[in-house]
Amino acid sequence: MGTENDLSDVEGQTEPPICGLTKSECPPSNHPKRPSASAAASTSTASASVSSPTLAGTVVTVDGNNTSTPTLDTDAAACGGLVFAPETAHTLTVPDVVALLETNSENGVDTAEAARRLEQYGPNAVKGASGLSAWTILLRQVSNSLTLVLVATMILSFAIADHIEGGVIAAVILLNIVVGYVQDSRAEATIQALYALSAPTCKVVRSGTTESIPAADLVPGDLVQLGVGDVVPADLRLITSLNLSTDESSLTGESLPVSKHAEVLLKDAGVPLGDRINMVYSSCKVTRGRAMGIVVATGMSTEVGKIAGLLRTGRNDTASKDASLLEKLRVRTVNFGRVLLGLNGTPLQVTLSKFALLLFGLAILLALIVFSTAKFKVTDEVLIYGICVAVAVIPESLIAVLTIATALGTRAMSKGNVVIRKLAALEAVGGVTNVCSDKTGTLTQGKMVAKRVWLADGTEVTIQETEHPFDPTSGNVRINSEDFVSDEKKGISSRLNKFLETVALCNNSKINNVNNEHTAIGEPTEIALQVLAMRFGAGKPSLLASGEHSFLAEYPFDSSCKRMTVVYNSESGAYAYTKGALEAMLPLMNASVAQKEEIVSRAEALAAEGLRVLCVARRIIDGTLFASPKSIEKAEVVTSTLPERATVESDLTFLGLAGLYDPPRLESADAVAKCHKAGVTVHMLTGDHVKTATAIAYEIGILSKSPTAPTLQPNQVMVASDFDALSESQIDALPSLPLVLARCSPTTKVRMVEAMHRRKAFCVMTGDGVNDSPALKISDVGIAMGLNGSDVAKEAADMVLTDDNFASIITAVEEGRRLFDNIQKFLLHLLISNIAQVILLLIGLSFKDAQGVSVFPLSPLEILWANLVTSSFLALGLGLEEAQPDVMSRPPHDLSIGIFTRELIIDKFVYGTAMGALCLAAFTSVAYGVSGPDGLGHHCNEDYSDVCAVSFRARATTFSTLTFLLLVTAWEAKHFTRSLFNMHPEKYSGPFSVFKTVWQNKFLFGAVSAGFIICFPVVYIPVVNRTVFKHDAITWEWGIVAACVVVYLAIVESWKACKRRWGVNTAPGYMSKKDKAAQQGVVGDVA
Repeated sequence: MGTENDLSDVEGQTEPPICGLTKSECPPSNHPKRPSASAAASTSTASASVSSPTLAGTVVTVDGNNTSTPTLDTDAAACGGLVFAPETAHTLTVPDVVALLETNSENGVDTAEAARRLEQYGPNAVKGASGLSAWTILLRQVSNSLTLVLVATMILSFAIADHIEGGVIAAVILLNIVVGYVQDSRAEATIQALYALSAPTCKVVRSGTTESIPAADLVPGDLVQLGVGDVVPADLRLITSLNLSTDESSLTGESLPVSKHAEVLLKDAGVPLGDRINMVYSSCKVTRGRAMGIVVATGMSTEVGKIAGLLRTGRNDTASKDASLLEKLRVRTVNFGRVLLGLNGTPLQVTLSKFALLLFGLAILLALIVFSTAKFKVTDEVLIYGICVAVAVIPESLIAVLTIATALGTRAMSKGNVVIRKLAALEAVGGVTNVCSDKTGTLTQGKMVAKRVWLADGTEVTIQETEHPFDPTSGNVRINSEDFVSDEKKGISSRLNKFLETVALCNNSKINNVNNEHTAIGEPTEIALQVLAMRFGAGKPSLLASGEHSFLAEYPFDSSCKRMTVVYNSESGAYAYTKGALEAMLPLMNASVAQKEEIVSRAEALAAEGLRVLCVARRIIDGTLFASPKSIEKAEVVTSTLPERATVESDLTFLGLAGLYDPPRLESADAVAKCHKAGVTVHMLTGDHVKTATAIAYEIGILSKSPTAPTLQPNQVMVASDFDALSESQIDALPSLPLVLARCSPTTKVRMVEAMHRRKAFCVMTGDGVNDSPALKISDVGIAMGLNGSDVAKEAADMVLTDDNFASIITAVEEGRRLFDNIQKFLLHLLISNIAQVILLLIGLSFKDAQGVSVFPLSPLEILWANLVTSSFLALGLGLEEAQPDVMSRPPHDLSIGIFTRELIIDKFVYGTAMGALCLAAFTSVAYGVSGPDGLGHHCNEDYSDVCAVSFRARATTFSTLTFLLLVTAWEAKHFTRSLFNMHPEKYSGPFSVFKTVWQNKFLFGAVSAGFIICFPVVYIPVVNRTVFKHDAITWEWGIVAACVVVYLAIVESWKACKRRWGVNTAPGYMSKKDKAAQQGVVGDVA
């Protein structure tokens, strides 16, 4: 397991590790909580170092030993001898920053200078979250080879004055564009509605005057005032701070607010962002305290802006900076061509685009074959016949059916809390082999909950299965080994009552319940403790409502001493209630060395579970030392009248320890288990600490707790610093990529995705913060969080989860697999039709009339009708098929093979050849079986005449046969291997199960029924039959049609039986014996 050497959070109460018996001094109550700016500036480097607990349980300093502080000569700086770099602002003293930015630490810059700097540096705005333009969305709909092939076919049809065919193809193209554009536009509108608002205004000091200005008008050197709830408008170097904490989760992934200290001076310029405790960064939110800071970076120069800048360049789409102008032009041209042809995109998009180019080449070849049979004497009839053969090989309705089926799947996903920004992304997510997920708010609830309590008398309290962190009634409570029932109030010992009383009163959070909707205001740790007390009916409102407690004084939490104390008077006397970090409170307790060692041991055990540990204590005190206001709100006790803080916070009686954590979502464990069952490996990439991340990974199943599971490999849990230290070759040499990667930076996540790509894995990256955006951009499918996600993350993503729930990703994967399976089904159906028509028309070249002109076995409009009307609705019905029962019980499909599996290719030729042969049999049976003296007539490809009766009847028979065979194929294609008469044995059985099978998909049933019924009007309606479709009404020929259907069914069922017998099965829903064996064992790491 990796070890963490990075600086821990200064606020010890929020960290898993526990320090030893080091005493932490607090300033007296009548002393300023923080040194002034001048004092901070004069503080030496050694004295400015801050001690902090680490995972090893030792004490380290912020500065380290290997780097010296870059000190600047302010006179030289003022003369322009040095250039200021925002990246190193945390290593500079306040006077150095003031001098370099030519500002004033009290009055700020003057208004005129601010205007000049605004013109020089530009507005304080991050570019890149403007969304997709209408032109971009429109271009996306036509950027594929299949659409371009249809456009070419349409142009050719109009060129030979075949307006009906050209108009029908134009309608198909338009339908595809409209459906795709509407769907993508709706998704983009939803994303824009989800974008959060940035800081619109801020308080700034200019020319010695405080004013509110738009955040966009900030310039480097401005003095900005921050308070609770403010969004930091730019990157700031703190001048002064009072109990300041900021939520940096969107930038660093840190799950809890980070304490900030203006007086700290860091020596190492390479300190991670999350550990730069004298800096605050744009887009982060102030959760506690107040501060003033100097703007050191604005707009795209901020840390958020730098990450957004990475998103403005796609992967592998630009030439190197040193390339010549000609090379850059070549790269741009090639990339534009790849985009236009659809060769950049998901595996399915690329495969279908290449397939379309292949079909286009084949269409040209077939047309040349037709022309060659006429010895290249291309008359109008030869030209039309050649175009008919070319059109027959192109599945005109494929792109429309694919678009509509995906759009319908997207609508279904929106009900599952997933917004699809790109239609192709839904299919792509079905092929995922690896999921890289953030922890906080995605796998976990994003709220703190008290999980464990250990009391001085050995009592243990455990809270489990909390679904709503703010609801005191949510979850199960156990005291020692017995369940606690809140209504009975049994099992609450005197010591537990004292513990609950302390955490409830020494607490400034509020829990509100309106119509059973619980909300909370306050610090996450205090909220968790207040909810804990309320579970036992001992919440602060209940205690104060009884009138037994009256407030006397408060010593607020101070990050320099890491504890908080309140004093209340009660019937039994006055008590000081204290909570804080263990290392800050242990020296103040009236406990023996042995007792303190036991407390530390218990605390370290809780920390090993990934819990953040708080120590709770109290003492009796002389209440006459304090004034006695009637309520907290009216308490305006002058600080100088209070006893010294050190006096109050001494001789404390230890009550217990509370272990807090961000609990997993209840659905996360099941979702991870489904991933493993489906052959998908889940990786946790988080900015949190390694012990916390590891504990959650074990709890939700990313790491297995099973005694039969393989031993945890050293590289399966790593700290980002260790991973980043590896070269690409060293990463590739690892047996598997880390399952848990803690303290991640944006670069770490990008390297992880790149490593997966080198292993040929297809990965999904989830994230909510700005720090996740580069990885979202380069991953195969990027998924952003809709509720708590940043604008930049949503802009980079292909999908957005509106509920921020990891389980919704599994729903998307399942829907993607269903769509992939169904695409194979309707692709098989469409290609069978095309192969049959090509066979029919090529061999049909030998069917010549008295003048030696080939007679069309099918007219051009019959071909289009079969491809665009009959096949389209059948294919769409197949696209709406339900997911196979085992869709999430088999490994992902092989990305190297793609959608055209060996079985699909063989099946389409077997069925297509059979269909083409039967259509030939139908045509020849009529054309030559009952031909009269006129034979096939003459000029029968253009108009009807009496001599064309046989040709027209033969053509009608062939058309009807093709139509009915396509209808039967639609039902047979529901499963590649199982018989139509026993397709769902797990659901239906018996001789009549076939009727339940065909009725299961009601849209497909309707399409088949409609195709059957419409065939008759097309054959029999006068004018329509002879003039439009170039065929005539038939009578006894229906017997031939029926015979062909029976023979075709026998061929298909026999072929499926052979596949079942000989195990030739790669169909959707099928698992080989090898796959089943692998599924029953431990799922291996694909990457």
